[in-house]
Amino acid sequence: MSGRELPEPTELVYVPRASWAPVLMSAGVVGVGVGLFAGWPYAVVGAVFALASLRSWLRKSGEEISRLPRRQRLTSAVLPAVPLRRTREES
Repeated sequence: MSGRELPEPTELVYVPRASWAPVLMSAGVVGVGVGLFAGWPYAVVGAVFALASLRSWLRKSGEEISRLPRRQRLTSAVLPAVPLRRTREES
């Protein structure tokens, strides 16, 4: 690079933790779908799975959102104003 330093980031991106809730939710919905053709017990089990996983998913999402900082220090853009790669004209 030509001596240009990137500025320190002022805004942070928070990524949620991994969760099995979406997988269990989809398994429950599949169970309800199977229950429509194979019999009501499958639909009941699928609905219980879907509702339990939805409740867990929403509760964990709420906990993660409540832990986020309410304010961030905003000063400037993190992305550089000039491209970091050399263009054909600079070569």
